[in-house]
Amino acid sequence: MTNPRVAARYAKALVDLGVEKNQLEAVYKDSQLIQSICKSNREFLTLIKSPVVKPYKKNAILSAILDGKVTVITSSFIKLLVNKGRESVLPEILTEVEAYYNRINKIFKVKFTTAVEISDAIKADIISKIKDHRAAADSIVLDHVIDENIIGGFKLELGDLLIDGSVEKDLKDIKRQFFKNEYIFNIR
Repeated sequence: MTNPRVAARYAKALVDLGVEKNQLEAVYKDSQLIQSICKSNREFLTLIKSPVVKPYKKNAILSAILDGKVTVITSSFIKLLVNKGRESVLPEILTEVEAYYNRINKIFKVKFTTAVEISDAIKADIISKIKDHRAAADSIVLDHVIDENIIGGFKLELGDLLIDGSVEKDLKDIKRQFFKNEYIFNIR
């Protein structure tokens, strides 16, 4: 079971160290690299989360994989995690590092889901509309996802806010109302 507080604290410590040493960009790129390894290599993730593998072996394996590819700060941080027994939280920590990095650089991530591909003009229009409402954001990154299950319409995720204008949601609402059966007549 993951602990979001632990992940947030370790991520903040790593980001703060990156800012202090003026290597935030490098730390962010390292976190993206390790996160891509975690997502693409199931054995790597199993190794990290395994309580059976001894910490010194994990450190040796991680050093062999990451040496020369990541900065000294990131390498030392991962060794610290392994020595403290917190390496199983590494994927969550890396996600939090990205969130802190985006907050520091005023990058706002938006997930836009539709049933079909949309044109670049529509994407630009969506970004401009969001910029009107999020003036504090220096940059907006639009992640367009195609999900045929929503049938039509769109879903827009802005941080913690979800705007669901999909046909899928409308059908679920109708189904819920139908099964709620508010219009039962008392026949006697």
